[in-house]
Amino acid sequence: LLMISIKSEREIELMREAGKKNIMTFKEIEKYLKPGITTKKLDTIVHDFVVKNGCVPSTLGYEGYPASVCISVNDEVVHGIPGNRVIKDGDIVSVDLVISYKGYHADATRTYIIGDVPDDVRDLVENTKGAFYAGVACVKEGARIRDISRAIEKYAHDHGLSVVEELVGHGIGASMHEEPDVPNFDDNNMTKLKAGMTIAIEPMLNLGSKKVYLEDDDWTVRTIDGKPSAHYENTVLVTKDGYEILTGE
Repeated sequence: LLMISIKSEREIELMREAGKKNIMTFKEIEKYLKPGITTKKLDTIVHDFVVKNGCVPSTLGYEGYPASVCISVNDEVVHGIPGNRVIKDGDIVSVDLVISYKGYHADATRTYIIGDVPDDVRDLVENTKGAFYAGVACVKEGARIRDISRAIEKYAHDHGLSVVEELVGHGIGASMHEEPDVPNFDDNNMTKLKAGMTIAIEPMLNLGSKKVYLEDDDWTVRTIDGKPSAHYENTVLVTKDGYEILTGE
């Protein structure tokens, strides 16, 4: 049986606060996210800002992960490790940020377009965000995880994009990853949503094949065909009649 945690009002309040700090951090990142900066420099900026604001970067040291944020560029799907790579005009950059405030986590990802990119890449980024909103529209007490998954998958396929299946959304709270899984494709997950559940919904969509592989660093996941991938994620609270996005603008 799944161990799904229903959050108390106090826990929800802490997650709201974590969500606010998460969005503040994205606003800080956006000031520096320009051609010429290294992903390592961005990681340092994130680390310092998160700590200064009374939070902890959840990924730092998680299962040995060496950085405070995941930065994945172009054909990197997720879990790109910041390093000497220089961001350049024409890149798309996914910034996956998990922070913890007083022990409660907020997880969000934004994919940024740097300078000029082809129309199909711009569409990929926009439609990955669109797929998130198609999925979250299904969220309310009594709905099923499957409803979210099917909506995301349909939206992706309707827009000519493929859905990564090796990675899924997840419950979140006092742990960064909790039950249940929240897939972006229909795997017939009939888990019922209840008010007070908090989940991370995170479409990861590819311009080409859905197939991916793991780099030798044991973290970075890339598309098999080298085509771009985009990622959009928010932490979402299930309510009686709908949802609240805790990492919203």
